[in-house]
Amino acid sequence: MHIRDFNLSQDYDAVVALWQSAGPGVRVGRSDAPEQIAKKLARDPDLFLVAEAEGQILGAVIGGFDGRRGLVYHLAVAQDWRGRGLGAALMNELEARLRAKGCLRCYLLVTPANLDVVGFYQRLGWDEMPVRIMAKDIA
Repeated sequence: MHIRDFNLSQDYDAVVALWQSAGPGVRVGRSDAPEQIAKKLARDPDLFLVAEAEGQILGAVIGGFDGRRGLVYHLAVAQDWRGRGLGAALMNELEARLRAKGCLRCYLLVTPANLDVVGFYQRLGWDEMPVRIMAKDIA
């Protein structure tokens, strides 16, 4: 298994299929359309990672950095590969890349339907924050 940068033309379909089968923690929406992912890759292509073995995508994670804070999106690991350290490896690599960009603090969101992952993130050093998330579609 190795971790590498995501390639839109080669990896998109497999990664979307992974997200769709990941369970309640990853919601595939309009921001995951190919043209939206292309915009993300134009900004920081080194923060969209996949883990693969023998040509098969086993995990993926997206990171974002606005110059001040980092954000983690869509961490997913194939069901058969969970519990083997793949998710932790993806997170560690993403955090290292964010740190190299000067990022001091990162955030991630856990949906109420996916609270089983809280312990995973806590083992990686993440803390819960008492916040209310608000959103607005602007386009």
